[in-house]
Amino acid sequence: MAPNDFSGQVALVTGGGSGIGRATCLMLARDGARVVVTDINLEAARETLSLMPNNDDHLALEMDVTQQSAAEGVIAAARERFGEPPSLLVNNAGIARGSLCHLMEEKDFDIVVNVNLKGTFLVTQAFVRELLKDSDSGKRTGAIVNMSSIDGKSGHENHCQYSATKGGVVSLTKSCAAELAKTGIRVNCVLPGAIDTRMTAAVNPEMRKRQHERTPIGRIGRPEEVAEVIVFLLSWRSSYMVGACVEVTGGLHM
Repeated sequence: MAPNDFSGQVALVTGGGSGIGRATCLMLARDGARVVVTDINLEAARETLSLMPNNDDHLALEMDVTQQSAAEGVIAAARERFGEPPSLLVNNAGIARGSLCHLMEEKDFDIVVNVNLKGTFLVTQAFVRELLKDSDSGKRTGAIVNMSSIDGKSGHENHCQYSATKGGVVSLTKSCAAELAKTGIRVNCVLPGAIDTRMTAAVNPEMRKRQHERTPIGRIGRPEEVAEVIVFLLSWRSSYMVGACVEVTGGLHM
């Protein structure tokens, strides 16, 4: 099979400062895309940029995905830098706050919903509006990949709001896919299982041990293994995939 070729395309990745987001940025750059690396932590985004080939061809920006103005500002900055808006989007930014449902504080519920679900919506909205702005026909070729989680399908103790947001991302993906397919923009999502990232490192050791034992493949996944699927869903090789939700779990929760 021919390799991915994103030459001439601009890709925007949220949460690109670490983990799956960083691995995705590196692969997109490897395959010829001009990448806009965004993160709430600008230094982390710049660190990702420093690891990318031809890093002068790319851009690192701070972005709070919960703010509509921030999403619009990043899209505008990408257009100014590259002469065109991004045509590829990876909504990867996400957080978790652990607590039992009946003990959870409202603020911890709200922030997870705002980042994981509302943030995905706001960045998608800004991306689509800008991509279609210059189109007389209302059609442009583009692709969006949203980051859900296997927890959005199966639930997870101590993370009821996280699981709820990731289930919401699945529904948002399918709704946007139905709306945008006719414009030439494909929308799909990925549901990772237990992956070795900074966020999962915060899970208590006993829970990580249980995840490891319950995963049929017998190990925790690597960020690059999820990034490969994301890049595939952005590429022409997945051109007939619309509204798909791909599990990358090592067999967890089959």
